[in-house]
Amino acid sequence: MVLNSKIFIIGFLACSFFFFAPISSSYAQSKSSPFFLMGDGRIHIQNVQTKQEANVVLILPDGSLDESAWEKIDSVFGFTGQRKGEHISPRLIFMLDYFSDQVAPGRTIFLTSGYRSPEYNAGLKKQGKIVAKTSTHMDGLALDFFIEGVNGKELWNTIRKKNCCGVGHYGGKEIHLDASRPRFWEAATSKVDTNESDYNRRMFLSTDFDRYRPGQALRLSLSSVSDFGFGIRKKAALITGREESKSLAEIDILTQDPGDCLPINDRQTSHFINLTLPQNIKEGRYRLQLDFCHRPFEQMPLTILSNEIEIVSIFSSGHD
Repeated sequence: MVLNSKIFIIGFLACSFFFFAPISSSYAQSKSSPFFLMGDGRIHIQNVQTKQEANVVLILPDGSLDESAWEKIDSVFGFTGQRKGEHISPRLIFMLDYFSDQVAPGRTIFLTSGYRSPEYNAGLKKQGKIVAKTSTHMDGLALDFFIEGVNGKELWNTIRKKNCCGVGHYGGKEIHLDASRPRFWEAATSKVDTNESDYNRRMFLSTDFDRYRPGQALRLSLSSVSDFGFGIRKKAALITGREESKSLAEIDILTQDPGDCLPINDRQTSHFINLTLPQNIKEGRYRLQLDFCHRPFEQMPLTILSNEIEIVSIFSSGHD
């Protein structure tokens, strides 16, 4: 994930959570939450290399994200000096909060690998480390971590049963967690050293949040990109249905770029595909679809679908 604009976060949460108290277990599982998986809203992360730590409350009493807390998290992850308003994926951090509360509430989460620049990731690969060429660490969507006293294999099993995200285990107490497509692997099944992700075959399209309101701003982000220099059509399709997906509406991509094909030539552009949801959209579960209008490789897909989102007209402070 997901990388966020401060303006978007403040605007979204201020209007969506004005009436809500701090997170509780019932709140985290209700439609008042912008995420499908949330813990108690408190997290303690320590970087084992730098010893930096963030022991923070993620959400303020009015329900908005605490920007100072996210700046500390960014620092612990090594995600500094980025474009103004960018953060480590909130979807990732709230998933981490949720699962750590399931297995070891209140304990410190020890971060062994957070954000990786493309250059650093490539360097690790040259050293023979187990890293993917298109690692989600480069997109602020992943971390490797352990919790003292928690069995890594058992934690891996707990997460994979949710079928929510990416989770890997290479042995020992440490696991990998990312906010990309649902999948799981162990050392023998990781496929890190294969060419499976070449030619942009395994790109992932994600949103900042899981729940939105009609008429709300939404940012799409492409991750696991192997090669830049492709283009997307400047209209996103709103898709419904799981068996026979059907397009309900076309939504304009907000850009100043001329023409009908938006060039994606770098990572920053791939992380900021902005649009506004229709005002008349009904409550329900949807995905967003992008069409590629310039494909430098025939192996690239013709289209790409986002993670599932839920549209809720009026957020509720009660239970689902």
